[in-house]
Amino acid sequence: MYKEIELKTEASECLINITKEIQQAVDDSKIKEGVCVVFVPHTTAGITINSGMDNLTLKDIVAETHRLVPTRVDFYHTYDTPADAAGHIKSVLIGNSLSLIVKNGEIAIGSSQSVMFFEFDGPRKRRVLLRIIGDSE
Repeated sequence: MYKEIELKTEASECLINITKEIQQAVDDSKIKEGVCVVFVPHTTAGITINSGMDNLTLKDIVAETHRLVPTRVDFYHTYDTPADAAGHIKSVLIGNSLSLIVKNGEIAIGSSQSVMFFEFDGPRKRRVLLRIIGDSE
């Protein structure tokens, strides 16, 4: 099964919990055992798994990622904007895909884990692509 999740990010840099949307796609697929591939087709965004239990954790992750790769004007490539260049580097560091195990119809992540879309150059309209493969009932 193929599915697209559409997002509208609200800030220049933010994390958005998309765990429920991914689980809903798995439910809709009726796949009980398999894999859910999650792919972000953007050069200034990423996907990661981390704790979704405390919004301050998300704030820390965004702030520290920005501290490690701040928006600045001395990048070699600034085709669009310096924020775009910083977003490209952050995307490489965070990554743009995940493979999630599907077991008993559920994505197999830890009890405190969430799947997070990471925006590096927003606000924008974004997409997350899902491919769910496996055995149904």
